[in-house]
Amino acid sequence: MALGYQRALHTRPQQQGLRTSGSAVQAAPLQPRAAPRGAVSRARPAAPCSGLRLRVVVAQAPPFIGGPTDTKPEDAAKHAAAKPHHNNHHNHNQHHQHQHTASPYGNAILLQGFAWDSWKKGGGNWYGRVQAAIPALQALHVSHVWLPPPSHSVSKEGYLPGQLYDLDSEYGNQAQLTELCAALKAAGISPMADIVINHRCADEQDPANGVYNNFLDEIDHAGKAIDWGRWAITSNDPHFQGSGNPDTGDDFGAAPDLDHANPELRAALVDWLNWLKTEVGFVGWRFDYVRGYAASFIAEYVDKTVGKDVLNVGEYWTEAQWQGEHLDFNQDGARQVLCNWLDKSHGRSTAFDFPTKSLLQEACRHTQYNRLRDNQGKAPGLLGWWPSKAVTFIENHDTGSTQQHWPFPNEYVGAGYAYLLTHPGIPSIFWDHVFEWGEPLRAEIAALTDLRRRAGLHSESGLEVLAAEPDMYVARVGGRVTVKLGPRYDMGGLLPKEAEGWKFVSSGKDWAVWEKAG
Repeated sequence: MALGYQRALHTRPQQQGLRTSGSAVQAAPLQPRAAPRGAVSRARPAAPCSGLRLRVVVAQAPPFIGGPTDTKPEDAAKHAAAKPHHNNHHNHNQHHQHQHTASPYGNAILLQGFAWDSWKKGGGNWYGRVQAAIPALQALHVSHVWLPPPSHSVSKEGYLPGQLYDLDSEYGNQAQLTELCAALKAAGISPMADIVINHRCADEQDPANGVYNNFLDEIDHAGKAIDWGRWAITSNDPHFQGSGNPDTGDDFGAAPDLDHANPELRAALVDWLNWLKTEVGFVGWRFDYVRGYAASFIAEYVDKTVGKDVLNVGEYWTEAQWQGEHLDFNQDGARQVLCNWLDKSHGRSTAFDFPTKSLLQEACRHTQYNRLRDNQGKAPGLLGWWPSKAVTFIENHDTGSTQQHWPFPNEYVGAGYAYLLTHPGIPSIFWDHVFEWGEPLRAEIAALTDLRRRAGLHSESGLEVLAAEPDMYVARVGGRVTVKLGPRYDMGGLLPKEAEGWKFVSSGKDWAVWEKAG
């Protein structure tokens, strides 16, 4: 028996209720910040722009409801068969050690550098708190940090931006943000900005009807002006009476949807993104709510700013498929939606792997680890079809934090990271789990990131699923790492043997990992 494994305790998880609705308790509307003395007031009444992202919560609820850009689940098999380059690429690596990645960011470990309530915790300078944490990030081998939306916003969290060049937000000011970006890059860590460009809050009402659809541009900057009018809003926005082109994606009800089909608007956004890169120091983009506009525009925003060889990631929250109150074992519809989006973005972005989150958290919560292998023997999420483009995660500011829209079960967070940090894909670590949940969890995450780096695992490492049974999952990754999840203690012949070069590394509640000497 491998040294140390006998000390790992595996008890059956406590059964918890399934989440069957994406609804949440409505929060009180946030108030715009007070305008500085002598400045033009940006305060607006409690209109759609002055509330939380409530419409998004409804649109992104776990049950699969679909939208005009979604592939329906029943069509997934047909569309998957039409994309053999994704599946064959994974099959090529599935049973062989593969310690080199063709992706320029295949070795990335991403950390989300904030939570939903972080704007409250920095004393007006959250950026300074992240900067102080840089040594801890280096110890975790973090290569990229995703920072909050940089612009002033009607909502304090940053997701209802107004004047994009105004970087005086609840997280800090432009000078503090620029200092943080420089410090991160000096430490070998790439700062990524949260880019909210599906929508923008207007500053002034249309005098004819009182609708907020006139945008101001009061900050001096190079590049094209962003003092837009109704022409910048999609013509079929149901609330803000735009006169632009029809929307190319899903509606966002809380703020005016921007007309990305307009080349003048896109050129202005490109200027702003380049300003964030050159004047502030960002290296890559996390695109918010990308289901709100056509994926083809992502290629332009990337090619004309940071380029295709850096890590960019899109938030396309796919709805999971359910059978009544139970998550369907087959999430091909959801992962096909992500493949479609990635194709249409011409490979310029990765995507958050929502299908993996849904299946992994249900597997842990209900002792259903047989969820973690699809009918082709692969990982069941996006990482099973297109691992180099899958950013895996177990929590973010929406799903967990203080919002708790779709949280991973607390007692299995360590097991979740054991899966993410040993498997293909690009793993994303959540700020709170490292800096708010205590030293034991941080130590578990550190042991797993150490192992990932030491074993040379990356986004395209070969994955062999050795067992996927209700109470036990076992996989071998890159020929160097074995991971076991689930409460079953007796692994039988699957237990890694010291005589074959395997060494026990670490364990926690319902998980253990071993490493083979290279």
